Amino acid sequence: MVDLTSAPDLLRTADGRPLKSALAAAQRKAKWRAFFLVLPLLAFVVLTFIVPILKMLERSVNHDGFSANAPAMVAWFNANPASGDIPEEAYAALVTDLKQMQKDKTAGAAGTRINYTVPGTISVFKSAARAAEKMTPPYKDALIASNKMWADPLVWVAMRNASSAYTSDFYMVSADMQRDANGDMVRVEENQRIYVYLFLKTFALSIVITVACLLLAFPIAHLLAVLPMAKSNLLMILVLLPFWTSLLVRTSSWIAILQEQGIINDLMVWIGAFSEDGRIRMIYNQTGTIIVMTHILLPFMVLPLYSVMRVIPPSYARAARSLGATSWTTFRRIYLPQTLPGIAAGSLLVFILAVGYYITPALVGGADGQLISNLISFHMNKANWSMAAALAAILLAAVLILYWLYDRLIGIDRLKLG
Repeated sequence: MVDLTSAPDLLRTADGRPLKSALAAAQRKAKWRAFFLVLPLLAFVVLTFIVPILKMLERSVNHDGFSANAPAMVAWFNANPASGDIPEEAYAALVTDLKQMQKDKTAGAAGTRINYTVPGTISVFKSAARAAEKMTPPYKDALIASNKMWADPLVWVAMRNASSAYTSDFYMVSADMQRDANGDMVRVEENQRIYVYLFLKTFALSIVITVACLLLAFPIAHLLAVLPMAKSNLLMILVLLPFWTSLLVRTSSWIAILQEQGIINDLMVWIGAFSEDGRIRMIYNQTGTIIVMTHILLPFMVLPLYSVMRVIPPSYARAARSLGATSWTTFRRIYLPQTLPGIAAGSLLVFILAVGYYITPALVGGADGQLISNLISFHMNKANWSMAAALAAILLAAVLILYWLYDRLIGIDRLKLG
C-alpha cells in the first residue's frame, strides 16, 4: 500500500501534473471566481454604506471652518498657552485674519464654527470682517467697541478649541456639556439641556413601541402558524398589505383618524362616550407617535415571530398537556422558550427602526412627539453637519451595542427575520 501523505507526488492527473498541485490550483481558481462574482456587491456596499459611515464619523470630529481660515490666530494659539487675559497681540492676529476673511468671503464659515459653541457669533464675525480694514491699533479696543462679545472669554476659549480642525466638542455638546471660561467642560443650565433628554425620550418611546408591537404581533404570528394554509395565506396578505401602501399615505391616514375632529373622536361622540367638548387629543403628541409607529412597524415584528413559530412541532404542546401541564404551564415552559429567537430578532429590528424613524414623528409627533432623528434633520438643514454627524454616531454606537447584546444573549447565528 502506498502512503499518500509521504508520497503525494505519486498521484498525477491525466496531463501528468501532481494531483496535490492540481487540486490547489482548482481551489484557488474557485476562490477567485467566487470573489469576482461578489465583487460588484462588495463595491456597492463599500461605496454606499461603509464609506458614508466613515465619512460621517470623520465629520463628527472634524470641522476646519475656523482653523483653515484663521492662520494667524492658529499660530498665536499654538505659540501661547491659555491664560485669563487676552493681550493686544492676539487681537492684532485676529484683525489680520478678519481682513483676509473679508477678501476671501470666509468670515461666515469661521463664525459658523465658533457659533456651534457660542451662539450668536456668526454675525459678530461677519460685521467685524467688514470693519477690519478700517480698524487701527489698539485693535483690542477697536474690536470690543464694535461688539462686546470680543471681550467674552468664552469666545476666545471657543476659538482656541477651534484652532485645531479635530475636536470632541460636538460629542460634548451632544451630552449637554459646554466649555467654561477656563476651557473646562461643564454641564449646561438645566433649562438648556435638550440632547440627553431627547436621547432618553427616543429610547423610552422606542421601547414602548417595541413592547406594543410584541404584544400585538405575538397572537397574530401564532394564528399564522396554526391556521390552515388557505386562511394563513389570507391573514399573511393582510399583514403584508401595509407594505403595498406608501408610508406617507399611511401616516396621513392616521392623521385623519386620530385628530380631534377625526373618525375615532366622532365615533365616541356619536355613541355618547365623549361629549362634544370632551374630545381627546391623540395626534401631534407622543400618543400619536406611539400609535402610528406601532402600526407601521408591526409587520417587522410579525414576520420574525412567524418564521420561528411555524417550525415548532404541535406535538410538544400535546405531549406536555398529556403529562398534566396546564395551558399556561405549557405556554410558559414549552412554547415561549422556543419563540425567544423570533422575539429577540423582532424586538431588535423594531427597536432599531423606531430609534431612527424620522417621517412619522415629524408628521404626527408635533413638538411633544419629536425624536432625536428630527433634531439631526434640524442640524442638517441648518448646515451644522458636524453636530448632526455626532448625534448620528451616538445612535450608531447604540445600535452596535444592541447587536452585541443580542449576540451575547441569543447569538447572531440564530437571527431569524422572516
